[in-house]
Amino acid sequence: MNVVIAAGGTGGHFYPALALAEEFCRQAAATSVTLVGTGRALERTMMSGAPWRMEILRVRGVMGRGIWSSIKALLLIPAAVWQCLRLLRASNAELVVGTGGYTSPPVVFAAWLLRIPRAIVELNAIPGIANRVLGSLADRIFVSFERAIPYFCADKVAVVGTPLRRAFVVPPPSPGSGRIDTLLICGGSQGARTMNSIVLEAVRISSRIRSRLAVIHQSGSNDFDRVAEAYCHMNVKAEVVPFVEDMPGTLSRADLVICRCGALTLSEIAACAKPSILIPFPQATHNHQESNARVVEEAGAGIVLLEPALTGAKLAQEIEGLLDHPDRVRHMAEQSLRLRNTGSAEAMVHECYRLLGQSPPERTMTNGV
Repeated sequence: MNVVIAAGGTGGHFYPALALAEEFCRQAAATSVTLVGTGRALERTMMSGAPWRMEILRVRGVMGRGIWSSIKALLLIPAAVWQCLRLLRASNAELVVGTGGYTSPPVVFAAWLLRIPRAIVELNAIPGIANRVLGSLADRIFVSFERAIPYFCADKVAVVGTPLRRAFVVPPPSPGSGRIDTLLICGGSQGARTMNSIVLEAVRISSRIRSRLAVIHQSGSNDFDRVAEAYCHMNVKAEVVPFVEDMPGTLSRADLVICRCGALTLSEIAACAKPSILIPFPQATHNHQESNARVVEEAGAGIVLLEPALTGAKLAQEIEGLLDHPDRVRHMAEQSLRLRNTGSAEAMVHECYRLLGQSPPERTMTNGV
């Protein structure tokens, strides 16, 4: 089978594409996968050592970038669609999957023009405008949250969760004792300066955090020097990195996660059964990060703190409260484990086989293990 997967822009779109590529090839070794991205440095890092072909599409985001940037982005679309038409013909594509990001619209639209079967992946509880439009062109729509169903034609929708890489597909971890020794701060693949500042202020205020906890802080490349220097001045045992390459391994070391609320991040946390303090990005389109976070909070697996009203003192208070109540931390970890779903990539691939009128390979689905 020849599969083209479109995903570009952020790790939240690209890592699910890698997970699907892994699963297609695991199901059938002869599968040919082509990934379509934007050529950003982050994508090149993620693709390091990967066996799949990568095509670069010259596109930009349209929404939330000012009128002139939006106009420039729109002007790139016709050429991008033409490039996609040539790519799909040259690769003899039999299936196109869009996992979101800037590259999905032109690739999925080109597949629609060529009548190639199409699927899209919507990871957030509230779909973005692009996927709402692409939903009318797609043959199958994969969603992570039931809350996303009303935005699409229900007959096309399959609720399967978020596709995770094989590194997360391991036997379920123990929820732990509830004791917090290591704190992981993760602002997404690109970091989060405001959240970084709030966390640093919380650490500065709280002598208990400084003296008791080890910190792993994914700062983003633009804020790396500032964050690393701040921890050094506070004499805190901290490991600061611009980008986490081994997220499964890093999560396994953490006892509490403070993070943004992209669907991929939340799914990875659940896969590792970690309790979390969730700080949604307030400028996310349609406020989808808060909607994602509320699902976790309602399950009892996390605490949601809204950034506009959040201070370092408030965050320090929340962390210290969890330090005082390991039973609560353990309960949050147990509830996080209940949200774990590592079989999503396998379920999506099986649905894609059915979309093509083929029987999926015979494999036992045991939550991805």
